[in-house]
Amino acid sequence: MSAVIKEEIQIRPMREEDLEFVLDVEGRAYEYPWSDTIFQDCLHVGYCCWVLERDGKIVAHGVMSVAAGESHILNICVDPDYQSIGLGRMLLSHLLDLALEHDVNMTFLEVRPTNFSAIKLYLDMGFDEIGSRRNYYPAKMGREDALIFAKTTLREEDFNE
Repeated sequence: MSAVIKEEIQIRPMREEDLEFVLDVEGRAYEYPWSDTIFQDCLHVGYCCWVLERDGKIVAHGVMSVAAGESHILNICVDPDYQSIGLGRMLLSHLLDLALEHDVNMTFLEVRPTNFSAIKLYLDMGFDEIGSRRNYYPAKMGREDALIFAKTTLREEDFNE
């Protein structure tokens, strides 16, 4: 007889009291993590800031700005201990759903050219590479370029009009 353990996964808005845990995940996932001040600013200006909890533990977070019919995914981060099991895809799908709720026509994001798993996810989710930003990210040997990706975010009924 085998036991099935069902893990509870919840996506909810980020709160200031989450930042200690968000910063821990960010610091373990990225060589150049966002600071507490950046997250505080994102919360205070009203960006779409979300966390993904698995069995009550914050294991991922995402930040997206929305303005003038566009959204910009600024940060998606999954705890290294929980990567490659679909949590990043789940969080990205949620952010794209939020973009639709805000009547966004286009969603943008940047990614390091060396972040192959993220690039694969973005391509799988319908993003297209549209350009690059020179010297965008800090790196050990100076700066690293960013690839710019975009996705048209229209509801199905928008195509039928």
